[in-house]
Amino acid sequence: MTDAVALLEAKNLTRHYPVSQGLLRPKVWARALDGVSFTLEAGKTLAVVGESGCGKSTLARQVTMIEPPSAGELWMNGANVATADRATLKRVRPLVQMVFQNPYASLNPRKKVGAMLSEPLEINTTLNKTERTAKALAMMQQVGLRPEHISRYPHMFSGGQRQRIAIARALMLDPKVIVADEPVSALDVSIQAQVLNLLMDLQQVSGVAYLFISHNLAVVEHIADDVMVMYLGKAVEHGSKAQIFSRPLHPYTRALLASTPRIDPAQRQEKIILTGELPSPIAPPPGCAFNTRCPFVQERCRVEEPALVSFDGRLVACHRVAEIN
Repeated sequence: MTDAVALLEAKNLTRHYPVSQGLLRPKVWARALDGVSFTLEAGKTLAVVGESGCGKSTLARQVTMIEPPSAGELWMNGANVATADRATLKRVRPLVQMVFQNPYASLNPRKKVGAMLSEPLEINTTLNKTERTAKALAMMQQVGLRPEHISRYPHMFSGGQRQRIAIARALMLDPKVIVADEPVSALDVSIQAQVLNLLMDLQQVSGVAYLFISHNLAVVEHIADDVMVMYLGKAVEHGSKAQIFSRPLHPYTRALLASTPRIDPAQRQEKIILTGELPSPIAPPPGCAFNTRCPFVQERCRVEEPALVSFDGRLVACHRVAEIN
Protein backbone atom coordinates (compact mmCIF):
# COMPACT_ATOMS: atom_id res chain seq x y z
CA MET A 1 0.00 0.00 0.00
CA THR A 2 1.06 3.56 -0.62
CA ASP A 3 1.53 6.23 2.01
CA ALA A 4 -1.64 7.42 3.72
CA VAL A 5 -3.58 10.06 1.82
CA ALA A 6 -6.27 12.32 3.29
CA LEU A 7 -9.58 11.17 1.81
CA LEU A 8 -11.99 13.09 3.98
CA GLU A 9 -11.61 16.31 5.94
CA ALA A 10 -14.22 17.85 8.22
CA LYS A 11 -13.80 21.44 9.38
CA ASN A 12 -16.00 22.73 12.19
CA LEU A 13 -18.83 20.45 11.08
CA THR A 14 -22.10 21.46 12.73
CA ARG A 15 -25.66 20.17 12.68
CA HIS A 16 -28.45 21.84 14.66
CA TYR A 17 -32.06 20.64 14.50
CA PRO A 18 -35.10 22.88 15.04
CA VAL A 19 -37.35 21.66 17.87
CA SER A 20 -40.93 22.87 18.22
CA GLN A 21 -42.04 23.98 21.68
CA GLY A 22 -45.70 24.13 20.74
CA LEU A 23 -48.13 26.51 19.10
CA LEU A 24 -47.15 30.20 19.14
CA ARG A 25 -43.86 29.48 20.91
CA PRO A 26 -40.52 30.05 19.12
CA LYS A 27 -38.50 27.07 17.98
CA VAL A 28 -35.35 26.11 19.83
CA TRP A 29 -32.30 24.37 18.40
CA ALA A 30 -30.85 21.02 19.41
CA ARG A 31 -27.08 21.11 18.96
CA ALA A 32 -26.58 17.50 17.90
CA LEU A 33 -23.19 18.24 16.31
CA ASP A 34 -21.36 21.37 17.40
CA GLY A 35 -18.15 22.10 15.51
CA VAL A 36 -16.25 18.84 14.91
CA SER A 37 -13.05 18.67 12.85
CA PHE A 38 -11.00 15.64 11.77
CA THR A 39 -9.11 14.08 8.87
CA LEU A 40 -9.56 10.52 7.62
CA GLU A 41 -6.72 8.89 5.70
CA ALA A 42 -6.64 6.02 3.21
CA GLY A 43 -6.26 2.61 4.84
CA LYS A 44 -6.90 3.98 8.35
CA THR A 45 -9.70 3.63 10.87
CA LEU A 46 -10.93 6.57 12.93
CA ALA A 47 -13.16 5.42 15.77
CA VAL A 48 -15.74 7.84 17.18
CA VAL A 49 -16.80 6.98 20.72
CA GLY A 50 -19.07 8.40 23.40
CA GLU A 51 -22.31 7.63 25.19
CA SER A 52 -25.73 7.79 23.52
CA GLY A 53 -26.67 11.34 22.57
CA CYS A 54 -23.12 12.60 22.01
CA GLY A 55 -23.57 13.12 18.24
CA LYS A 56 -21.97 9.99 16.75
CA SER A 57 -24.85 9.02 14.47
CA THR A 58 -25.46 12.64 13.47
CA LEU A 59 -21.83 12.80 12.36
CA ALA A 60 -22.39 9.62 10.31
CA ARG A 61 -25.32 11.24 8.51
CA GLN A 62 -23.18 14.26 7.58
CA VAL A 63 -20.28 12.17 6.28
CA THR A 64 -22.55 9.93 4.20
CA MET A 65 -24.28 13.04 2.82
CA ILE A 66 -27.71 11.83 3.97
CA GLU A 67 -28.37 15.36 5.22
CA PRO A 68 -26.43 18.64 4.88
CA PRO A 69 -24.63 20.23 7.83
CA SER A 70 -25.90 23.47 9.35
CA ALA A 71 -22.39 24.94 9.12
CA GLY A 72 -18.81 23.95 8.51
CA GLU A 73 -17.04 22.19 5.64
CA LEU A 74 -16.74 18.56 4.54
CA TRP A 75 -14.11 17.98 1.87
CA MET A 76 -14.16 14.80 -0.20
CA ASN A 77 -12.47 14.15 -3.54
CA GLY A 78 -11.65 17.83 -4.00
CA ALA A 79 -15.17 19.09 -3.30
CA ASN A 80 -16.77 20.71 -0.27
CA VAL A 81 -19.87 18.51 -0.18
CA ALA A 82 -21.41 20.65 2.56
CA THR A 83 -22.27 23.29 -0.06
CA ALA A 84 -21.98 21.25 -3.27
CA ASP A 85 -24.58 21.20 -6.03
CA ARG A 86 -26.59 18.09 -6.96
CA ALA A 87 -24.23 17.08 -9.77
CA THR A 88 -21.21 17.13 -7.45
CA LEU A 89 -23.07 15.18 -4.76
CA LYS A 90 -24.07 12.56 -7.33
CA ARG A 91 -20.41 12.18 -8.30
CA VAL A 92 -19.08 12.01 -4.74
CA ARG A 93 -21.77 9.97 -2.94
CA PRO A 94 -20.67 6.56 -4.33
CA LEU A 95 -17.24 7.14 -2.74
CA VAL A 96 -18.77 6.97 0.77
CA GLN A 97 -20.84 3.95 1.77
CA MET A 98 -22.40 2.84 5.05
CA VAL A 99 -22.71 -0.35 7.07
CA PHE A 100 -25.62 -0.11 9.50
CA GLN A 101 -25.98 -1.42 13.02
CA ASN A 102 -28.71 -3.99 12.51
CA PRO A 103 -28.19 -6.49 9.66
CA TYR A 104 -31.75 -7.75 10.19
CA ALA A 105 -33.22 -4.32 9.34
CA SER A 106 -30.73 -3.01 6.77
CA LEU A 107 -31.38 -5.70 4.13
CA ASN A 108 -34.54 -5.82 2.01
CA PRO A 109 -36.31 -9.11 2.91
CA ARG A 110 -37.99 -9.24 -0.51
CA LYS A 111 -34.75 -9.23 -2.52
CA LYS A 112 -32.26 -12.01 -3.12
CA VAL A 113 -28.60 -11.42 -2.27
CA GLY A 114 -27.62 -11.18 -5.94
CA ALA A 115 -30.17 -8.43 -6.61
CA MET A 116 -29.08 -6.44 -3.54
CA LEU A 117 -25.42 -6.57 -4.51
CA SER A 118 -26.06 -5.79 -8.17
CA GLU A 119 -28.40 -2.85 -7.55
CA PRO A 120 -25.67 -0.25 -6.78
CA LEU A 121 -23.87 -1.26 -9.98
CA GLU A 122 -27.09 -1.03 -12.02
CA ILE A 123 -27.72 2.52 -10.76
CA ASN A 124 -24.19 3.91 -10.81
CA THR A 125 -22.29 2.06 -13.56
CA THR A 126 -22.67 0.96 -17.18
CA LEU A 127 -21.89 -2.72 -16.49
CA ASN A 128 -24.20 -5.25 -18.11
CA LYS A 129 -26.07 -7.96 -16.18
CA THR A 130 -23.36 -10.61 -16.67
CA GLU A 131 -20.64 -8.24 -15.45
CA ARG A 132 -22.72 -7.17 -12.46
CA THR A 133 -23.31 -10.81 -11.45
CA ALA A 134 -19.61 -11.61 -11.84
CA LYS A 135 -18.63 -8.73 -9.59
CA ALA A 136 -21.26 -9.71 -7.02
CA LEU A 137 -19.91 -13.28 -6.92
CA ALA A 138 -16.33 -12.00 -6.54
CA MET A 139 -17.36 -9.71 -3.68
CA MET A 140 -19.24 -12.54 -1.96
CA GLN A 141 -16.09 -14.63 -2.07
CA GLN A 142 -14.13 -11.75 -0.52
CA VAL A 143 -16.48 -11.57 2.46
CA GLY A 144 -16.61 -15.33 3.01
CA LEU A 145 -19.94 -16.23 1.38
CA ARG A 146 -20.46 -19.16 -1.00
CA PRO A 147 -21.61 -18.77 -4.65
CA GLU A 148 -24.92 -20.54 -4.01
CA HIS A 149 -25.83 -17.81 -1.49
CA ILE A 150 -26.44 -15.41 -4.36
CA SER A 151 -29.96 -16.74 -4.97
CA ARG A 152 -31.08 -16.78 -1.31
CA TYR A 153 -33.13 -14.31 0.70
CA PRO A 154 -31.87 -12.53 3.88
CA HIS A 155 -34.06 -14.60 6.23
CA MET A 156 -32.07 -17.69 5.24
CA PHE A 157 -28.87 -16.34 6.84
CA SER A 158 -27.53 -15.89 10.36
CA GLY A 159 -26.83 -12.43 11.80
CA GLY A 160 -23.12 -12.67 11.04
CA GLN A 161 -23.78 -13.75 7.46
CA ARG A 162 -26.25 -10.91 6.97
CA GLN A 163 -23.67 -8.38 8.12
CA ARG A 164 -21.20 -9.91 5.64
CA ILE A 165 -23.82 -9.32 2.92
CA ALA A 166 -24.21 -5.71 4.11
CA ILE A 167 -20.43 -5.23 4.01
CA ALA A 168 -20.27 -6.73 0.51
CA ARG A 169 -23.03 -4.36 -0.64
CA ALA A 170 -21.14 -1.37 0.77
CA LEU A 171 -17.99 -2.40 -1.13
CA MET A 172 -19.63 -2.99 -4.53
CA LEU A 173 -18.86 0.52 -5.82
CA ASP A 174 -15.23 0.42 -4.59
CA PRO A 175 -15.74 3.27 -2.11
CA LYS A 176 -12.89 5.18 -0.54
CA VAL A 177 -14.64 5.59 2.84
CA ILE A 178 -17.02 3.32 4.74
CA VAL A 179 -18.98 4.65 7.69
CA ALA A 180 -19.62 1.75 10.06
CA ASP A 181 -22.29 2.69 12.63
CA GLU A 182 -22.11 0.14 15.47
CA PRO A 183 -21.64 -2.66 12.88
CA VAL A 184 -21.20 -5.52 15.36
CA SER A 185 -23.32 -4.47 18.36
CA ALA A 186 -26.34 -6.51 17.18
CA LEU A 187 -24.24 -9.67 16.75
CA ASP A 188 -23.33 -12.43 19.19
CA VAL A 189 -19.98 -11.85 20.88
CA SER A 190 -18.59 -15.00 19.22
CA ILE A 191 -19.39 -13.51 15.79
CA GLN A 192 -18.21 -9.95 16.48
CA ALA A 193 -14.50 -10.81 16.23
CA GLN A 194 -15.05 -12.59 12.89
CA VAL A 195 -16.75 -9.53 11.38
CA LEU A 196 -14.12 -7.14 12.80
CA ASN A 197 -11.30 -9.26 11.40
CA LEU A 198 -13.09 -9.35 8.04
CA LEU A 199 -13.28 -5.54 8.01
CA MET A 200 -9.57 -5.28 8.80
CA ASP A 201 -8.65 -7.81 6.10
CA LEU A 202 -10.74 -5.97 3.50
CA GLN A 203 -9.05 -2.71 4.49
CA GLN A 204 -5.61 -4.19 3.94
CA VAL A 205 -6.58 -5.41 0.47
CA SER A 206 -8.50 -2.34 -0.76
CA GLY A 207 -7.07 0.58 1.24
CA VAL A 208 -10.58 1.70 2.20
CA ALA A 209 -10.83 4.04 5.20
CA TYR A 210 -13.32 3.45 8.02
CA LEU A 211 -15.17 5.94 10.17
CA PHE A 212 -16.06 3.46 12.89
CA ILE A 213 -18.78 4.55 15.31
CA SER A 214 -19.11 2.60 18.53
CA HIS A 215 -19.75 2.76 22.25
CA ASN A 216 -17.90 -0.53 22.81
CA LEU A 217 -14.33 0.40 23.71
CA ALA A 218 -13.11 -3.20 23.55
CA VAL A 219 -14.17 -3.31 19.90
CA VAL A 220 -12.57 0.08 19.25
CA GLU A 221 -9.28 -1.05 20.78
CA HIS A 222 -9.25 -4.01 18.38
CA ILE A 223 -9.89 -2.14 15.12
CA ALA A 224 -9.01 1.57 15.42
CA ASP A 225 -5.90 3.51 14.43
CA ASP A 226 -7.12 6.80 15.91
CA VAL A 227 -9.88 7.61 18.38
CA MET A 228 -12.07 10.71 18.71
CA VAL A 229 -14.04 10.98 21.96
CA MET A 230 -17.25 13.01 21.72
CA TYR A 231 -19.43 14.59 24.39
CA LEU A 232 -22.60 16.57 23.73
CA GLY A 233 -21.80 17.18 20.06
CA LYS A 234 -18.16 18.18 20.57
CA ALA A 235 -14.83 16.38 20.36
CA VAL A 236 -13.16 16.41 23.79
CA GLU A 237 -10.11 14.25 23.00
CA HIS A 238 -8.58 13.05 19.74
CA GLY A 239 -5.41 11.00 19.38
CA SER A 240 -3.94 7.66 18.41
CA LYS A 241 -5.39 4.47 19.84
CA ALA A 242 -2.21 3.83 21.82
CA GLN A 243 -2.32 7.31 23.38
CA ILE A 244 -6.00 7.19 24.29
CA PHE A 245 -5.99 3.71 25.79
CA SER A 246 -2.65 3.88 27.59
CA ARG A 247 -3.02 7.41 29.05
CA PRO A 248 -6.40 9.11 28.63
CA LEU A 249 -6.18 12.80 29.51
CA HIS A 250 -9.70 14.22 29.47
CA PRO A 251 -11.81 13.37 32.57
CA TYR A 252 -14.61 12.07 30.34
CA THR A 253 -12.25 9.77 28.41
CA ARG A 254 -10.87 8.50 31.70
CA ALA A 255 -14.38 7.75 32.95
CA LEU A 256 -15.25 5.89 29.74
CA LEU A 257 -12.13 3.73 29.89
CA ALA A 258 -12.53 3.08 33.60
CA SER A 259 -15.98 1.62 32.89
CA THR A 260 -14.56 -0.94 30.43
CA PRO A 261 -13.97 -4.36 32.06
CA ARG A 262 -10.33 -5.51 32.01
CA ILE A 263 -8.99 -8.99 32.74
CA ASP A 264 -5.41 -7.77 33.27
CA PRO A 265 -5.23 -5.81 36.56
CA ALA A 266 -2.35 -3.73 35.18
CA GLN A 267 -4.64 -2.34 32.46
CA ARG A 268 -7.45 -1.34 34.79
CA GLN A 269 -8.07 2.39 35.14
CA GLU A 270 -8.86 4.19 38.37
CA LYS A 271 -12.63 4.43 38.68
CA ILE A 272 -14.20 7.84 38.04
CA ILE A 273 -17.83 8.00 39.08
CA LEU A 274 -19.87 10.36 36.91
CA THR A 275 -22.92 11.86 38.58
CA GLY A 276 -25.96 13.19 36.80
CA GLU A 277 -27.24 12.68 33.26
CA LEU A 278 -25.97 13.87 29.89
CA PRO A 279 -27.29 17.45 29.51
CA SER A 280 -29.85 18.21 26.83
CA PRO A 281 -28.42 19.39 23.47
CA ILE A 282 -31.27 21.93 23.46
CA ALA A 283 -29.87 23.69 26.53
CA PRO A 284 -26.18 22.76 26.93
CA PRO A 285 -24.47 24.18 30.01
CA PRO A 286 -22.30 27.30 29.63
CA GLY A 287 -18.54 26.88 29.65
CA CYS A 288 -17.26 23.32 29.32
CA ALA A 289 -20.09 20.99 28.26
CA PHE A 290 -18.79 18.37 30.76
CA ASN A 291 -18.71 20.72 33.77
CA THR A 292 -21.98 19.42 35.28
CA ARG A 293 -20.52 15.91 35.71
CA CYS A 294 -16.76 16.49 35.98
CA PRO A 295 -15.07 15.62 39.31
CA PHE A 296 -12.34 18.22 38.62
CA VAL A 297 -14.61 21.16 37.80
CA GLN A 298 -13.60 24.69 38.80
CA GLU A 299 -15.33 28.05 38.34
CA ARG A 300 -13.48 28.73 35.08
CA CYS A 301 -14.94 25.51 33.63
CA ARG A 302 -18.48 26.81 34.24
CA VAL A 303 -18.02 30.06 32.32
CA GLU A 304 -15.32 29.54 29.68
CA GLU A 305 -15.52 26.91 26.95
CA PRO A 306 -12.17 25.09 26.54
CA ALA A 307 -10.63 24.97 23.07
CA LEU A 308 -9.45 21.69 21.55
CA VAL A 309 -5.68 22.19 21.77
CA SER A 310 -2.58 20.06 21.38
CA PHE A 311 -1.29 18.46 24.58
CA ASP A 312 1.05 15.49 24.94
CA GLY A 313 0.80 14.58 21.26
CA ARG A 314 -3.00 14.63 20.96
CA LEU A 315 -5.89 17.11 21.04
CA VAL A 316 -7.70 17.74 24.34
CA ALA A 317 -10.44 20.19 25.34
CA CYS A 318 -9.92 20.72 29.07
CA HIS A 319 -8.78 23.77 31.09
CA ARG A 320 -7.14 21.60 33.78
CA VAL A 321 -5.51 18.93 31.60
CA ALA A 322 -1.99 19.84 32.76
CA GLU A 323 -2.96 19.83 36.46
CA ILE A 324 -4.86 16.54 36.62
CA ASN A 325 -2.50 14.39 34.53
